[in-house]
Amino acid sequence: MIFATGNRHKLRELRELLPGVELEPLPDFVTLPPEEGDSFAEIALAKARATHEATGKAVVADDSGIGAVGLGGRPGIHSARYGGEGASDEENLEKLLREVAAAGDERRAYYTCALALIEEDGSEHVFEARWDGHLIGEPRGEGGFGYDPAFVSEGQEDGRIASELSDAEKNEVSHRGRAARMLAAHLAERGAAPSGR
Repeated sequence: MIFATGNRHKLRELRELLPGVELEPLPDFVTLPPEEGDSFAEIALAKARATHEATGKAVVADDSGIGAVGLGGRPGIHSARYGGEGASDEENLEKLLREVAAAGDERRAYYTCALALIEEDGSEHVFEARWDGHLIGEPRGEGGFGYDPAFVSEGQEDGRIASELSDAEKNEVSHRGRAARMLAAHLAERGAAPSGR
C-alpha cells in the first residue's frame, strides 16, 4: 500500500501505527494535487485518488491540521501553510500563537486527521479522528513536529506538551493514532492486516 505523502515524519508515524502493513513511500513520478478543498477528508481523498490513478495500487492519504477554538477553528485545513507559502513549522507555530494570544484567554485547540483509503478495486473509505487539548504561550521541547511544541493533550496532568511525549504515548492519544486504529480495524476485517492495534 502506498502512503501518499511527501512528509517523512508522517510516513514514520503511520508505519509505527500500522504494524504488519507494508507502507511504500510516494513514488517520485506521482504529483499530488494542490491541497484545495473544504475539509480534511476532501483533501485526503484528492491525494489518494491522484496516487491511485497514477499507480493502480491501494493507497492511503492523510490530511491533518490544528484548529484553535478562539480563532473559530483556524488554521484548520490551512495548517501546513499558515505562515505563508514555504513557511517553516516554526513560522507557522509562531503565527498561530501570536494570533491566539491576541484573541483573548481562549487556549483550547484540537488536531484533526482524515485518513483516506482507496483500495485496489477503487472503493473509497475515510477515517477521521480528533485530538483535543490546549496551546501554551511559548513552544518548548525538542521532539515532535508541526504544532506539537505548544500543544498539551487534554487530560495530560503532568503538563507535558505533545513533543515531549514518547512515540508510544503520542500514538495512543493523537488524532493520527485514533484514525490509524480505525483504518487498521477496517483492514483487519478485510483480511488485509493484523488487528494488533
